[in-house]
Amino acid sequence: MTTWVGRTATEIAAAVREQRVAPREVVAEHLARIERFDGRVGAFRTVRAEAALAEADELLSRDLGQLPLAGVPVAVKDNLAVRGEANRNGSAATPDTPAGEDHVTVARLRAAGAVVVGLTNVPELCVFGTTEGVHGTARNPWDLSRTAGGSSGGSAAAVAAGMVPVALGNDGMGSLRIPAANCGLVALKPGHGVVPAGIGHGDWFGMSENGPLATTVEDARLMFSVLADTEQPPPAEPVTRGIAVSVRSPLAGVRITRPYTTAARQAAALLSEAGHRVRPANPPYPVWLSTTSLAHWTAGTAVDAEDLDPRRLARRTRVHAAVGRRFVTGVRTGVRREQLRARLAPFFAEHDVLLTPALARRSPASVAWHERGWLRNILANTAYSPMTPPWNLTGWPAMAVPFGTLPNGAPCAVQLVGRPGSEAALLDVAGQLEVLNPWRRMAPLD
Repeated sequence: MTTWVGRTATEIAAAVREQRVAPREVVAEHLARIERFDGRVGAFRTVRAEAALAEADELLSRDLGQLPLAGVPVAVKDNLAVRGEANRNGSAATPDTPAGEDHVTVARLRAAGAVVVGLTNVPELCVFGTTEGVHGTARNPWDLSRTAGGSSGGSAAAVAAGMVPVALGNDGMGSLRIPAANCGLVALKPGHGVVPAGIGHGDWFGMSENGPLATTVEDARLMFSVLADTEQPPPAEPVTRGIAVSVRSPLAGVRITRPYTTAARQAAALLSEAGHRVRPANPPYPVWLSTTSLAHWTAGTAVDAEDLDPRRLARRTRVHAAVGRRFVTGVRTGVRREQLRARLAPFFAEHDVLLTPALARRSPASVAWHERGWLRNILANTAYSPMTPPWNLTGWPAMAVPFGTLPNGAPCAVQLVGRPGSEAALLDVAGQLEVLNPWRRMAPLD
């Protein structure tokens, strides 16, 4: 008997288009896996089992041959509207009111033939790089003692556990790349304006972007094409690129541990052997990057929390928003972000791609971080995920790509960053790394 769990979105869609399998069968298999394992993983806030099966059946009335994601089960991060479902954003303070319309990215996935099987857990207001709260805790399927990361932690856990082949998330300070790096997935944060955003109240001043989580570069490319509403074919011939490799933390005082520096250097060596022009080079990160990152991080939360009852927010969220309120006016000017772009642009004029570690260390333990103090959360997040925020501040595209393993056998990862408009180039380099150093696609939960 053919099983569709563990198959890629590309494989599933091709089989459905060719009528080798019915959409209901594919969706039912993934729903069964969710029922079997999500009690341990905690990926989903809500599962749309009955609705998803009905929507799978409805696909048979459409021209399957024209659907790039025909019958593919997808999970959606619980800060994006799904018609008929409440958008809780990880909080007890948000209304339990069904959305009347899909978010534009969800609508594009459904138009392409995807079936939404559920909404995934996030930390409250998608603030932190660990996912736990009143609606559930998302654990890393490769190591259930560790957090899946955040804030797209539930979406990443769902894909890594084989509950769906692809998932939709978003990234305001690393929220796609952090959980992808923890869970052994490919994630792409597009550059500003490439994929419709519409996240919270103002997209964290334009820093947040919607993007795919997948097990393969091919699936990430396919889903990104749907989200961006544009074709993203791989290059017909290999392209030689200038690649800078840096293992320096952008945030002063944060140390990158050996597994992650080793991964970056080994990935660089493979790309060099493949013909790319690779050399060590550190971006000229400014000394004020840490304070600027904190100001934007907290200010985004302050804006998102404005219309919510603070008594129903977790203490760490209330403090985060209170700190951010003093920064909102200054952050809205965009001065620091423009200064950062101007400072880093010459580096990317010289180099096509920047290769770095994706994280500084393995993810924190899966505990009730939402019940712990604000400063403890800030220190834990900063210590393990300093590599991602600069590229939200600039608004430039960045990816997390699996590469190697940690001492405990969980996945390790690298980050690829490019200048505006370089999503295709990043996907190309990521695809070469996938061929040169193949990774495991699904956590062994059985």
